Amino acid sequence: MTWYLTFQFVDAIQPVRRTLLRDRAYEAIRDAIVAGEIEPGAVVRDAELADRLGLSRAPVREAFTRLVDEGLLESKPQSYTRVTPVVAAEVRDAAAVVGAMHELVTRVAVPRLSAADVETMRRSNERFAAAVEAGYVDNALRADDDLHDVLVRVSGNHAAAATIARYTPLIRRLERRRFGEGGNCRSAGLHDQLIEACAAGDVDTAVRVTAEIWRGLEELADDEPEAH
Repeated sequence: MTWYLTFQFVDAIQPVRRTLLRDRAYEAIRDAIVAGEIEPGAVVRDAELADRLGLSRAPVREAFTRLVDEGLLESKPQSYTRVTPVVAAEVRDAAAVVGAMHELVTRVAVPRLSAADVETMRRSNERFAAAVEAGYVDNALRADDDLHDVLVRVSGNHAAAATIARYTPLIRRLERRRFGEGGNCRSAGLHDQLIEACAAGDVDTAVRVTAEIWRGLEELADDEPEAH
């Protein structure tokens, strides 16, 4: 019996460790691309990034595959892997899809929200507004994610959550750069309207405001040249 339990334990933790390494590589590289630390057009090499991350090349290669699939990297076999340009049409498409998913989760989540959930959204918006005022783009976007993630979590829709996670980085890359150039981040006022609708249990208003928030990001892409 002892041998059997030990075997079960070892067998269970081995794939978890590999998954964590792959996810660590993916998140680090994705965040560097979104933040502009690895610029559009830059060639990335698995050996160099593995060394910087303190990982083997295998999880970095797996991260590359995922990032190619998500549109942040492009690869030509036996030639290069590089960061994709910011393409306005792709950002518009991503914003439309992510916006539709946020409308869906908002419709489901609003009747389920607790007072604590609404308070979490309020605190997130306070941090968002303060970060926008101070010009701290990373803090603003993080607070924005925290606010909307309440609705995603409460909805319990894992398919919508996965779609949002997949396509949001394409939008964030443009949003972050435009904000860094002196543009405006999404309005804290719209967030206030969303939160008040959520607190009142007003599903239709919450969905309408959510649609307005994401329509603004589609319009942000309309002002962008076709490739940057």
